[in-house]
Amino acid sequence: MNIFLTGQNIWYKEGTMNREEYRLKAKNNIDEIFDRIEELEEKKDKVSAESKVKYEKKISELNSKKDELQNKYDKLINASEDEWEEAKNHFSEAMDSMKEQFSILKDFFK
Repeated sequence: MNIFLTGQNIWYKEGTMNREEYRLKAKNNIDEIFDRIEELEEKKDKVSAESKVKYEKKISELNSKKDELQNKYDKLINASEDEWEEAKNHFSEAMDSMKEQFSILKDFFK
């Protein structure tokens, strides 16, 4: 399993998904992301000694983003009809931010 977000349908922003399909896709993505974070935490011993402090800092930042993403998801699933578009946009932005964090961590394994 590739532990990095590669853009291969990890998140789908465009299209005509209905609300329930969007929620299901969001939940599946969150589960996959959280699993990948755990995998990255397990790989910290494979990072060079001089990079380990930076790597651990980035993992900590990723965990903060994880909490933010969970919060945005909770708001998404509880959003009223009037709040739906705004909640969806905030969730999408949190997903983009998470993808950026994974991209940064990928550099530690080059």
